[in-house]
Amino acid sequence: MNEFQKQIDVFKDENLDFLLGEFFGHVEEAEMAIEAMKQLNIPIACTMKIGPAGDLSLPHKSPQECAVRMAKAGADIIGINCSFGPFVALETIGMMKEALDAEGLSPYLMAQPAGWYTSEVRNDVMGYVSLPEMPFAMETRTISRMDAGRFAREAYKLGVRYIGGCCGCEPYHIRAMAEELAQERGRPSTIIYDRMGQSPSTLKERCTREYWENVIPAAGRTNVKILADLDDRR
Repeated sequence: MNEFQKQIDVFKDENLDFLLGEFFGHVEEAEMAIEAMKQLNIPIACTMKIGPAGDLSLPHKSPQECAVRMAKAGADIIGINCSFGPFVALETIGMMKEALDAEGLSPYLMAQPAGWYTSEVRNDVMGYVSLPEMPFAMETRTISRMDAGRFAREAYKLGVRYIGGCCGCEPYHIRAMAEELAQERGRPSTIIYDRMGQSPSTLKERCTREYWENVIPAAGRTNVKILADLDDRR
């Protein structure tokens, strides 16, 4: 709490719009951060780096429990960031929302997943750091633009209204999320494949959403595995 208080003292005079505490591995620490941030009487958000298996505490606290505890601690926006890819994150957010609804709690929801596929570590509380490719060979796991847009759409359907990305996400991923939800955001659509009609005729068949939603990306290399073999360093 003393460490959080030092930060709050700095922020107090800066006329901030809101405060965000993120990347907490233990729900108890998230609760302390929320308590400290509430002193400023401005909207506060708090996210945890958790997946379906829960937080880093022993025994692990489930996403459902973490969500309820953060909401009851007073966070206006709660959710998850990093450690897991977008489609594992969607599963986790769904678990959190179900528990919040059951408790009659309605904070805004937030999701900023990593920009990689992380299916092998879905049930590993450490997330992508347990992957053998971490940190210098994660490129083959990078999500596509269409993956980013699909994540944004599914997150929106779940009720998430603070949507973004964390480690592994590039500017084009965030652009794809913004393009996917342009109508909901009251912005003009600028989806890039709509402008591909100006490309050489050999690419004109790629000027539709359907093409990019159905394309199956190839790795382009022979020495690649579908899923990684995890070791026991965890």
